Amino acid sequence: MTKKGNSRSINENFKNKDILSLIQFSPKDLRYLFSLSSKIKKVKNPNKLLNILKGEIITLLFYEPSSRTYASFVSAIKRLGGQTIDILDPRHSSSVSKGETLRDTIKIFATYSSIIILRHPEAGSAKIAAESTNTPIINAGDGIGEHPTQALLDLFTIYEKFGKLNSLTGVLAGDLLNGRTVHSLIAGLSKFSGNKLYLLSPKTLQLKQSDLLSFKNQGIELICINSKKEIPQNANFWYWTRIQKERFKSDAEYKKVKNKFIVNKKLLNNYAGRNTIIMHPLPRVGEIKEEVDKDQRAIYFTDQIKNGVYVRMALLILILNKKT
Repeated sequence: MTKKGNSRSINENFKNKDILSLIQFSPKDLRYLFSLSSKIKKVKNPNKLLNILKGEIITLLFYEPSSRTYASFVSAIKRLGGQTIDILDPRHSSSVSKGETLRDTIKIFATYSSIIILRHPEAGSAKIAAESTNTPIINAGDGIGEHPTQALLDLFTIYEKFGKLNSLTGVLAGDLLNGRTVHSLIAGLSKFSGNKLYLLSPKTLQLKQSDLLSFKNQGIELICINSKKEIPQNANFWYWTRIQKERFKSDAEYKKVKNKFIVNKKLLNNYAGRNTIIMHPLPRVGEIKEEVDKDQRAIYFTDQIKNGVYVRMALLILILNKKT
């Protein structure tokens, strides 16, 4: 099934578009989205937004566990006056348990919904879903593939802090092989000139060579490092991620790399600049010590998490072509 008038690229027209990957976005698309996100964030009376999605029903179809992404989308929808159909773990709570295919499940919920927000453990599943219906699909994470709305909120957060998305230096650390948020963030920053990213990870969890070459061909400078001592002084941002236990075949393999790189006060004092921001897509499982939370540079529980709601609100408004 081909979506009517729905090309993969946004081209400054979000109406009825699937959101599957950061590849779809141009710098102009991102600036347009962030302008609306900022406008929503500045609204002093939230009640003024409650009629924007009135009458719209949005399905959240989550095959994988989620708290932040799921709750952020629900919050975004309800702040705009919309309603949700919540299908959590459909492999045990729906006809999926009887053997129904993803394509068929999507076709069913498309008849009930204005948009389907999908999280799935398999890379490429969002694309399959999008091919199955004319109803817009938002990829809320597909295995080790991408997590575009997480990257959008991360980019918005960086943009707010520095007023730009070009000529930045960042450190991305943790599970870069399996980290879909990392893949999407690099894809987003690749669209802007002069960015340099240091990739810190255990050797077994480095970015795949094919992905590394693909990103480099897009013009971004990527430098793989294996030691904290190689972290550049005064980077604009650190983007720390957890080692993803669920992607390992055994506990023994996981324990070999668990908490290899930990952010604590000492590391911050030695390598972070006064204006470096510390980010994390969450959840954390020991890779950032709680002592760091009180540091004004740590924004994962403040700006970053809050911005997810505003960016997702803006995205829903644009896809459904609503007026604000």
